Amino acid sequence: MERILVIDDDVGLCELLVEYLTIEGFQVETVNDGQSGAERVSGGNYDLIVLDVMLPGMNGFEVLRHIRGKISTPVIMLTARGDDVDRIVGLELGADDYLPKPFNPRELVARIRAVLRRVKPEREETAPPFPSKKLKVGDVEMDIGARVVMRAGEQVDLTTVEFNLLEQLIRNAGELVSREKLIKVVLGRSLSAYDRSIDVHISKLRKKLGREVDGMERIKSIRSAGYLYALVSPMDNLRDH
Repeated sequence: MERILVIDDDVGLCELLVEYLTIEGFQVETVNDGQSGAERVSGGNYDLIVLDVMLPGMNGFEVLRHIRGKISTPVIMLTARGDDVDRIVGLELGADDYLPKPFNPRELVARIRAVLRRVKPEREETAPPFPSKKLKVGDVEMDIGARVVMRAGEQVDLTTVEFNLLEQLIRNAGELVSREKLIKVVLGRSLSAYDRSIDVHISKLRKKLGREVDGMERIKSIRSAGYLYALVSPMDNLRDH
């Protein structure tokens, strides 16, 4: 049974989520302020955290910084509806997904399950059927089993979403991968208007990996279509090594 921690100052919402998520088969705990949430995260072993942005005292962004400084547990942030700034900041700080308030509890359950599927070792049905454990393009090497990324011999720390996004791009290096496919495979949902979350994750990947390799753009944006991970040479994309 997966353990979920909900950090939200809305006591009524927390009670509703405990009831709903318990029925759906999750073990749920709640806290109602940021400081207590940060302390609970440090002392607990949770499979996923639902975190509200607007918290008294230590706000959701501060709690997220605290979480990402210690663990890689997936985080779904709850944001004010229509507040794109909160969503973008949350993603840049390492949130795995976001959900605007007010929301249908069924959608939260769907988001939770989609995120949990991504962090499990087995691949989803939509993932490419390659049996390889390691992928390498240029100076970037991915150990899929150990979920480790190395660039020029140095380890790069990625969130779960960033790792899965990079895997999709490298598996298809030299080819366009549509935004629609990336959102479906990596985020577990359908493309919707004004959803820029993939673009934010791409931006973070570029910063962590470096934008250029051998004078070439590492991750190219294809306007209105998607993204392409550049091949340095025809022999550069290696598998099963």
